[in-house]
Amino acid sequence: MMKMNKISLLLCTLFSVNSAWAEHELKLREVSVSAPQEAQLLFNQMEAERSLTPGAVTVVDGESLQERNVGNLSDMLRYVPGVWATSYNGNDDVFYSSRGSNLDATDYDKNGVKFFQDGLPVTAADGNNHNRAIDALNARAIVVAHGANALAYGASTLGGAMDFITPTARTSSPFSLSLSGGSFGEQRVRATAGGVSGALDGQFAVEAMKRDGYRNHSHQDKQSVYANVGVQMTDDVNTRFYATYDDLYLELPRELTWAQYQADPRQATAAAVAGNHSKAVEAWRLAFKTTVNNVAGGTLEFGASHEDQSLYHPIVSTPYFSLLIDTDAKNSASMLRYQKDAGAHDLVFGANYAYSTEKGGNYANVGGNPGYLMWDTLNYARSLELFALDRWKFAPDWTLVYGTQYVSAEREVGSVLADYHAFNPRAGVIFNLQKGAEWYANVSRVYEPPTTFEMTDDVTGGGAALNAMHGVVVESGLRGTLLADKAKWNWDVTAYYTALRNEILSVDSPSAPGTSLSTNIDKTTHAGVEALVGASFDIGGGHSIEPLVNATYNAFSFDSDPTYGNNRLPAAPRWFARGEVMYANTSGFRIGPTFDFVGARYIDFANTQRVGSYGLFGARAEYETGHWNVFAEARNLADKDYVAAVVVKDRASASDAFLHPGAPRSIYVGARYQF
Repeated sequence: MMKMNKISLLLCTLFSVNSAWAEHELKLREVSVSAPQEAQLLFNQMEAERSLTPGAVTVVDGESLQERNVGNLSDMLRYVPGVWATSYNGNDDVFYSSRGSNLDATDYDKNGVKFFQDGLPVTAADGNNHNRAIDALNARAIVVAHGANALAYGASTLGGAMDFITPTARTSSPFSLSLSGGSFGEQRVRATAGGVSGALDGQFAVEAMKRDGYRNHSHQDKQSVYANVGVQMTDDVNTRFYATYDDLYLELPRELTWAQYQADPRQATAAAVAGNHSKAVEAWRLAFKTTVNNVAGGTLEFGASHEDQSLYHPIVSTPYFSLLIDTDAKNSASMLRYQKDAGAHDLVFGANYAYSTEKGGNYANVGGNPGYLMWDTLNYARSLELFALDRWKFAPDWTLVYGTQYVSAEREVGSVLADYHAFNPRAGVIFNLQKGAEWYANVSRVYEPPTTFEMTDDVTGGGAALNAMHGVVVESGLRGTLLADKAKWNWDVTAYYTALRNEILSVDSPSAPGTSLSTNIDKTTHAGVEALVGASFDIGGGHSIEPLVNATYNAFSFDSDPTYGNNRLPAAPRWFARGEVMYANTSGFRIGPTFDFVGARYIDFANTQRVGSYGLFGARAEYETGHWNVFAEARNLADKDYVAAVVVKDRASASDAFLHPGAPRSIYVGARYQF
């Protein structure tokens, strides 16, 4: 009944939109002309914002995701440097780490990166993302602000922020139908409808996706509805309303030992099958955002959102301990942003506020059904982020960027109540080397309070709260484009170094060895080099060669720790490179090989077990014409066995289960028609 009520609410929204459109007599011919212009304006604004950031920011064009198979967040982030993202089992359960965030033994929160949708916070107030699988195909663009560069969003996170920009009838084709599918029973259908009539526009999309999975007990089903309505109230005031509904179910085959992996990497563990380890998430979200121009010579943006999410999650079943999580979470959030040009100064002021509750229980897992209640869950979190920036063009070709952020956060977990407060300053500089090229550098303070789950899992006990992670990061890089005789280059290369304090990691409990509980580590180091380099070489006759490479080097380690010394932090590989070399012609056809080279990574903090490096090769082809996008993609053509993700241990032995096998050879095809 609850599911039907939520669907009915969204359908009522859509029907009201359709009625309004009918009254205003849609003129679709006008849309086909205006949509590209509006989209270009959107990307010009994002590029202008990026050029005022003295650090790494990556913009992903949502249309480029139609050129290949994008089945989850990992596929979307393929060409975002500095972000290691991989699906555990080919489904929406994705491990991601940005600049060394989330390298923990309890990858439940998936914290460290703050999600936004059209500038509105989506991540829960405590920094938790564990059930939020944002649909990359429902984004006209994705802006990834790496690390401390997320200050322009006000985000207080180690890894930065991702802002998913919703497609509208003004920035995308109003009507489209797409079908895709391939290996291991993957099927997806998506339909979009909308239009523009004067001051009113609206668009909604429905999507259904299923996959059987390449491992036993790794099936997934997902149904989603998305809607947005925009109203141009006056020449200076416009408001957009958003509605989203997601219903996700996925099975979890769980991690294997080395012996199990070598015997059959496609198997699920016996416990995962017997305990029906899985995740069922149902969520709906409503939001609005208003933009007002010419407010004291600047632009004011404000908005609010509310999300309800239910989680049913059988996750552990052993002879000694079992667990089934059954909770309901609510998250209300709001944002305010004011931007004004004042002579040579570009001023930005903003605020994010969020309040979250999580209620329910943790039960014994009896074959995927709740047994006796072990303990209640009743968690609260509040977060306030205030930020201010001045981008001062103090001389020709020079821009000084300075500002600060104030964070106030509150966590209540059982009888433990903790408050966190911090000022996080930032200063940077941008120098225009030549037309289309920039050098930038910054020094910033990073700060991230613990999640409620980390506090629940705290190793210290006795009502003591975890400290917030904090540190100082320095960063420098080059970005730009270069037009040569018959070549075009583009690049963004960044190097950074972070001295981090109180990093929250999960280590062995002193009273119960083998049980990982959260604690603060005194000193760690997060450093690396991130590079995205692309080119297009004209070989004549309307033909070109277009290489693209995302290359990242990671140096994440303890710093003179009394237990771990200078050991490397686990989970993220030492280095990785993902790329392609495409042949293209002016008819819209492209084809070429793809590659993934991934370095070794440790499984445990003690650095006793590690996964070796590997290389994968594939190929893809696409064809784009006025109305059609068609693609075919083959992955892992050599059918190589490899480890996609690991479960981190404090000190691992060869008999422990910690391996998630990667996908074998697979082929996907898809087509989209835009009316």
